[in-house]
Amino acid sequence: MYLAHISEDKLREQSIIEHAKEVAKLGGMFAACFDCGEWGDGCGSVHDIGKYSMEFQQRLHGGPKVDHATAGAQELFRNGNVMQAYCVAGHHSGLPDGGSPAEPATFYGRMKKGLKDYQAFKTEIEIPAFPDAPLKPIGKGGFSAAFFIRMLFSCLVDADYLDTERFMKQGKISRGNYDSIEQLFDRLYKHIASWLINYDKDTVNGRRSAILRACLEKGIEQQGLYQLTMPTGGGKTVSSLTFALQHAKEHHLERIIYVIPFTSIIEQNAQVFKDILGKNNVLENHCNVVCDNDEELEDMQLAAENWDKPVIVTTNVQFFESLFANKTSKCRKIHNISKSVIIFDEAQMLPVNYLRPCIQAISELIYNYHCSVVLCTATQPALKPFFPEFIEAEEICPDVKGQYDFFKRTKVKNIGEISEETLISELEGKQQVLCILNSRKRVQRVYESLKGEKIYHLSTYMYPKHRRYILDRITRNLKHGRPCKLIATSLVEAGVDFDFASVFRELAGIDSVIQAAGRCNREGNREKDESETIIFSLEQSEDIHIPRQLKLPISVAKQITKKYEDITSPEAVHEYFQRLYHFRGESLDIKNIVESFEKGIPSFNFPFAATAKEFHIIESQTKTILVDKEPEAMELVERLRRGEHSRELFRTAGQYCVSIYENDFKNLDGAGMLDALCTNIDTDFYVLRDKELYTDDRGLTVRAERGDALLW
Repeated sequence: MYLAHISEDKLREQSIIEHAKEVAKLGGMFAACFDCGEWGDGCGSVHDIGKYSMEFQQRLHGGPKVDHATAGAQELFRNGNVMQAYCVAGHHSGLPDGGSPAEPATFYGRMKKGLKDYQAFKTEIEIPAFPDAPLKPIGKGGFSAAFFIRMLFSCLVDADYLDTERFMKQGKISRGNYDSIEQLFDRLYKHIASWLINYDKDTVNGRRSAILRACLEKGIEQQGLYQLTMPTGGGKTVSSLTFALQHAKEHHLERIIYVIPFTSIIEQNAQVFKDILGKNNVLENHCNVVCDNDEELEDMQLAAENWDKPVIVTTNVQFFESLFANKTSKCRKIHNISKSVIIFDEAQMLPVNYLRPCIQAISELIYNYHCSVVLCTATQPALKPFFPEFIEAEEICPDVKGQYDFFKRTKVKNIGEISEETLISELEGKQQVLCILNSRKRVQRVYESLKGEKIYHLSTYMYPKHRRYILDRITRNLKHGRPCKLIATSLVEAGVDFDFASVFRELAGIDSVIQAAGRCNREGNREKDESETIIFSLEQSEDIHIPRQLKLPISVAKQITKKYEDITSPEAVHEYFQRLYHFRGESLDIKNIVESFEKGIPSFNFPFAATAKEFHIIESQTKTILVDKEPEAMELVERLRRGEHSRELFRTAGQYCVSIYENDFKNLDGAGMLDALCTNIDTDFYVLRDKELYTDDRGLTVRAERGDALLW
């Protein structure tokens, strides 16, 4: 009997039993990370028994396709092993919906499917007996059972991929090119050792040292849920890494996973980690990664498939959409989340529409998969009610209120409602000022009114390389004390280390206001009372439409401004999130995902495929416009026109791309301004025909009503 992977020129062969043993060995090793090694081993041993049919042998010689996955699933199902059967049934096509016997494509439909004779497997493979799973259910238990199936499925499909890869490449693929957690901790400790001896609490460095020491001390405590509530300037990036590596070393965990909302923050944090730990130990898993050479590219591509690195830096989108996915390619990595320290940086940015299922998934990782989780932010959201009562967060940062008072760099002043003309007049009188508005159209209008030398505009309608160029110019002007005015939307609120003398912020969510204030006197070189963050509302205008997702945060923020004189205090922030989540109510699980899995018990009827189709953190569909104004971009367009396709090519091209919403795309395409460059199932590229629509100061000109934050 032979495996289906045949190379016509070499006619390499591998027996089913050899493959089954290797997949069982790997699957068992993976599942052992959450105490279910026998389950992973058992699924691997029977996953391909459908290949023992004569029809499958004919397939090896050019015959029609054969469903070989259902056989092993049916054998497991008949023995009462329903969760294992789901995994084997989906190991090629993805986890199916439970469905019913009347629906052929669903799990229960396939359990009634007639199959060709595959009973020859009995001479070589035995259907295993499984021990009870050490699963501790949360709530009704349905979500827990479905989560376990997805974890076990991940072990199986990753093991299947890896053994097939080993066979096809004759063992020449190099994986595991990284150092141990212990080595990484030693490297980090050498980096911070000199900082730890500063005990002067009246200095910035002394305060940072106190937080670092607290991270080391808390790192040896038991696994669970932690908070790291740190004001801007407290050294959050290195402090959180210190806790994570100490904790991982203490509890023999395997990796650190940073989950971050914005790619701009990912790039900065990942570079810090690479500088301290070595670039071969850090995986950036997001769409904008560009590698320096082919060897590094191959290493990172392989690691991205299953997160096989000790430090992973990824996005909210990648992390949570993988946890709710059903396809093999997306699910391969999730078993490697077990035995990890997971840092949610800017935790207030957890996706609000899916807050309940996301918190439920985090709870599962803590309770059943040996993970510790850190909610890391300057504006700690009020998440306690969403966790089970037996999971309570412990604060890492010492004296949170005292740290906030000490690190406060700016005086926040609310001036109420003003006109656009008054705002422009105020900005004209400032030398170095940042102004953040809620409407892109309003940003463009204020920018045009101020337009002149050393006045800048930032937008997601500028391609990434262009934005970085402008960011560099702004940073240089600020550093050298030159005049500099920046008008932007919320894209500059996180991950951009500006240090302006004053900041004007149109009222939005309290967390956004505090993020904006963090761009004022960031380095503490000015007196606090001389560094103002001005909060204001703008008079309504018929042609200005506030993005729908901002309306409730603005409304709740207005309530908080009436109650608290200092809206940046931890107490004000906590109440802001309490009210926000209360008013959101059922929309915190907008697709009713938690309940759809909970009610799947006791029949194990789970909507895996339907949920994967529905769960999209960024709901708005976008199109990609490549702007080929620079020589490298022109060369990339030519390569794409010639039909070149590679992951690295697309990533490089991404540095010259703008993502726009569907309506804006239709406006441009309908006017004949776009050429379709390449369209396939994974990537759509359109080239901007009229280059005059893209300018150095404004980027791509479209009719724009939306805010930028979701696309940054």
